[in-house]
Amino acid sequence: MKPGRIAALTLVAGACVAGLLGSAVVYFGLYDVSATSPHTIPVHRVMDLALARAVETRAAGIEAPDLDGAERISNGSRLYRMHCAQCHGGPGAAPQPYAMGLNPAPAALVATARTRSAAEIFWITRQGVKMTGMPAWQYRLTDDEIWDVVAFLRVLPTLSAEEYRRGEDGRPPTAQPDKNEASKARVGDARAGRNALQQYLCVTCHAIPGVPGAWNYVGPALGGIAERPYIAGVLNNTPENIVRWLRSPSTIKPGTAMPDLGVSEQDARDIAAFLDTLQEGP
Repeated sequence: MKPGRIAALTLVAGACVAGLLGSAVVYFGLYDVSATSPHTIPVHRVMDLALARAVETRAAGIEAPDLDGAERISNGSRLYRMHCAQCHGGPGAAPQPYAMGLNPAPAALVATARTRSAAEIFWITRQGVKMTGMPAWQYRLTDDEIWDVVAFLRVLPTLSAEEYRRGEDGRPPTAQPDKNEASKARVGDARAGRNALQQYLCVTCHAIPGVPGAWNYVGPALGGIAERPYIAGVLNNTPENIVRWLRSPSTIKPGTAMPDLGVSEQDARDIAAFLDTLQEGP
């Protein structure tokens, strides 16, 4: 047998053995998934490399707006304190206790703007990062608000602990809800709606075909919902009514256990488009 063939077979055999060993470790519960046991250094390095390359690739085409405006930085400061400081802390300010128990630990962002571009920070903030506890803020903040946070992170390295503390004035962000949200929303996108179902935690209460989620469901399964005549027993099943239900369930059916999740007009349209694809099976 030729040496090259022997080497190839050896590599294949080694890969198979490694795969079997890894599967055995997982199947027999040998891998410690507790948050009190940190990942190994090699695992951390692989995760860091995967994050760096993925973000660099996906943020390459993003163009940052002007981030030097005082109003933008001020608004970003308030948004950061409202939504980010609880996990990431700030100069002289520790994260909340629950954040200290996350594994991997949330990064300190004081020097982030010196190591990442504005586009990369925007992408991470908007899209979130799997298996880190970092949520996708595109479902909670507008793109302009996310850029405001990026603008603040660019000046954060220059702030002393005292300057950071003085900025905690407790005022709400200057950005106001968009009263023309409905007129600006595009036609629903089923693929975007499938993703939104995860972000609004719909999968923790409902069994949804093709969408992974919790096992202990407290709401009705959504399989075949596109063919049901009514929504929650009170509304004709139309895309427009699904949007209404998703955005304000308690006004449609007082006393319902369905919470108001703050679903935006666009996300509601996208979810409605996805639910319209859930037909009854043959």
